[in-house]
Amino acid sequence: MSTEPNTSQSKKARYLTFFLGDEQYGIAIERVKEIIAMMKITAVPKTPQFMRGVINLRGSIIPVVDTRLRFAMPSREADMHTAIIIVEIDKINIGFIVDHVEEVASIDESNLSEPPKFGSYIDTDFISAVAQMGENVVMILDVLKLFEADEIVDLEQIQNLIED
Repeated sequence: MSTEPNTSQSKKARYLTFFLGDEQYGIAIERVKEIIAMMKITAVPKTPQFMRGVINLRGSIIPVVDTRLRFAMPSREADMHTAIIIVEIDKINIGFIVDHVEEVASIDESNLSEPPKFGSYIDTDFISAVAQMGENVVMILDVLKLFEADEIVDLEQIQNLIED
């Protein structure tokens, strides 16, 4: 083991990585509350198309977002790998449906770079950084930017409506 003088500059952060199609994404692990298997989702009328509905998780009503639809990707049927990642955004728990969860990865900050501006399925405003992990490029999501402020209020209202 070599000792480098710049150890203070090589900070590592932990991210939960997951796939949507062939694209790999990451969310800061401190935002992730839990990962659950796909379960029955109750539709809520008059919500955006990407809002699949709500789940009852141990007595808590949690809004669930189809991440593929949120990113304007084609929808797909759930399979045995489909999971729901429960994330906390502004004190609201929200479920994100993903194709499959990969791992919790420690990524050195030196491997993070600014997201490129390119035309893809995803609006690059959602991406806070791009990480190089071996052969893979992982897009690190800024979960706060996944929703506009009014959409967060809508999610909160949906949660309150159903819990009342």
